[in-house]
Amino acid sequence: MRHDTLVDAIGNTPAVRLRTDTPDGVEVYAKLELLNPYAMKDRVARRIILEARRTGALREGAPIVESSSGTMALGVALVGTYLGHPVHIVTDPRIDPVTLAKLEAMGCSVHIVEAMTAQGWQSARLERLADLMRDLPGAWWPQQYSNPDNPAAYRTLADELLDDLGTVDVLVGSVGSGGSLCGTSAALLEHLPDLKVVGVDCVGSVLFGQPDLATRKQSGLGNSLYPDNIDYRLFDEVHWLSDDEAFDATKSLAREQKIFAGNTSGSVYRVLTHLAAHAAPGTRLVGIMPDRGDRYAETVYRHEAAGPVATAPTEVPFGTTVHRWSYAAIPRRHRPVLFFVESNTTGTGMLALRTATRLGLAPVLLTKDPARYAGLEETGCPAVRCDTEDEAALRAAADSAAAGRPVAGVTTTSDFYLVHAAALAGSFRRPGHASGTAGLCRDKSLSRAVLSEAGVPQPAHAVVESADGVAAAVARVGLPCVVKPADGSGSQDVRWCADEASALAQAARILAVTENVRGQRRAGRVLVEEFAQGPEYSVEMFCAGGEAVCVGITQRTTTALPYFVETGHLFPAVLSAAAEAELAESARQALKAGGFELGPAHVEVRLTPAGPVVIEVNGRLAGGMIPELIRAATGIDLLEQQLRAATGRPLALSADRARYAGLRFLTATETGRLTGITGATEAARVPGVESVVTTGVPGRAVRPPQDAYDRLGHVVAVGSSPREVETALDTATALIRVETTPTP
Repeated sequence: MRHDTLVDAIGNTPAVRLRTDTPDGVEVYAKLELLNPYAMKDRVARRIILEARRTGALREGAPIVESSSGTMALGVALVGTYLGHPVHIVTDPRIDPVTLAKLEAMGCSVHIVEAMTAQGWQSARLERLADLMRDLPGAWWPQQYSNPDNPAAYRTLADELLDDLGTVDVLVGSVGSGGSLCGTSAALLEHLPDLKVVGVDCVGSVLFGQPDLATRKQSGLGNSLYPDNIDYRLFDEVHWLSDDEAFDATKSLAREQKIFAGNTSGSVYRVLTHLAAHAAPGTRLVGIMPDRGDRYAETVYRHEAAGPVATAPTEVPFGTTVHRWSYAAIPRRHRPVLFFVESNTTGTGMLALRTATRLGLAPVLLTKDPARYAGLEETGCPAVRCDTEDEAALRAAADSAAAGRPVAGVTTTSDFYLVHAAALAGSFRRPGHASGTAGLCRDKSLSRAVLSEAGVPQPAHAVVESADGVAAAVARVGLPCVVKPADGSGSQDVRWCADEASALAQAARILAVTENVRGQRRAGRVLVEEFAQGPEYSVEMFCAGGEAVCVGITQRTTTALPYFVETGHLFPAVLSAAAEAELAESARQALKAGGFELGPAHVEVRLTPAGPVVIEVNGRLAGGMIPELIRAATGIDLLEQQLRAATGRPLALSADRARYAGLRFLTATETGRLTGITGATEAARVPGVESVVTTGVPGRAVRPPQDAYDRLGHVVAVGSSPREVETALDTATALIRVETTPTP
């Protein structure tokens, strides 16, 4: 076939029928993506780079910077340098000499990081990449793990399979960035709705619910991160192979089929031939073979297995930790349903839906108003409109949405719907809070009474239901005091009051509002509390099997009085061992008093000169992106653990790293209209900064923060010490400008 350029020669790879021991009428094909000029990722590089040039994101002659130690590096080098772009590849010492030689021969600048960070080699490479992006004017980063042009590049592969074979019954592919198998299968499913999609991963990869093992030797598949390009809704089955099993399969592929490939192709071959041996007559199976074997000649092909190699997989329930060839079935049409009763509108709400899909569940959002949730459509989660305040209507909607599928559980990420979720879980006899416990978490006046009865230290307080009781309440607790609604959330209407007049005005303001931001009827009660002096902490707890585990303690900073809006966090807090133990025990006693037995909780505590006093008990994960800080600092994904608890699955609460993570919220300094937020791109390049998110929409009315809804975004940073984190946050936030115009 004739081509004018080498870039044009990418694709149109052969589909070769394999010689396999299969039942009559079963056909097995290998799609030899390894016969692209360098490997399969040539397709991705071509699509991503050409699209970036077309849209102007990549200017003529501008540098391209990518983090890769394998075929993506080669693809970017091929296409980038061919089109006249300087290409910088960031990699680590594990890069094989063949790949390194190819990159240097094509004229790339190769940057090898010297040491991994606490989060591994990938994190170290991304930090170096951020430095290059800052130092190279006009540099562009393909971002293969989140760029939608990655899976889109494989539509051509799907078209080739349809042209060559007409139909495919089973597609087997490896999973790393998620692009190849998800992109190919999504395109094929448009024509072949009964296609079975089988993913191949490695032991020690986090992609399908396994613990991360930095010692795994396989490359080209698996990951320590969750790439945005993996669409977990597409998979029907996933297999995991150990290093020994993958390397043995690679040598078998060369010996049996004369295909000298890498371990990714070998892993696919092992699963493909196993499925073919048990397929029904007439079944056509295709395996995607991504990589050739030259770069593995001295590693994979010289590897000797440490013990027996499995010849068949063991079936396990999805979520079981595996150590050898195993598989789990997660069929698209029959996945257990996890119901979400509404959601929070910021932070982890939409992330929870995506996490449920990753866990092999079918998330369904039960909601009064789907339009309330920005980003819902991108999750792919169905939303069922119903009256979530009506218990009977909620159950009827859930029954209809389940459509005969098993119900795995019920949960919520919204403070306002803890009671509703508990009731629905109880009606399905699935794990959940007792209704009384959920009610205590929602109504702080009830939790105050329970804590008092149990003798848990807390501020002096009084409950008033009319303005007439405010004077007596203030006299009882003293001044200054804190006045807040009994059933509030997100620091709304919480005020520090220096005198009786301001306390009376604040109580009247609260009592005048009969509905909360969700349209629910307010409790009509106000808490007047002693102002407990001392630093504020959030104690992050998780309960299971009657045991309350302290995952860690978050140090919180808030606005100047009279408001209590969180402006930033540091996890873990800088505390003495004795203070940490005191805070954890106070939280444990508070949860015990409330009968809290299952799932996440965060207990807000102030450390006064007399010791810890409990401010609030919340029956949910902490807000303000604290779960993401914990994940970055410890590797513990609390959001995933919440969903595991709600569905009765085993929990994983052990840290696999020890770092610090911090956050600063972006807010307006003046009242007016938001005109824009600038400097976010520059802030994201600051060493240590993990993410910069802006949520403020130009034209929105803004003000200096009075509650959590006044936030306009955040910056997250990680580091090996609190000072390192604070320096990164200070530097990044100094680059960001929240620009406003005054309003009359």
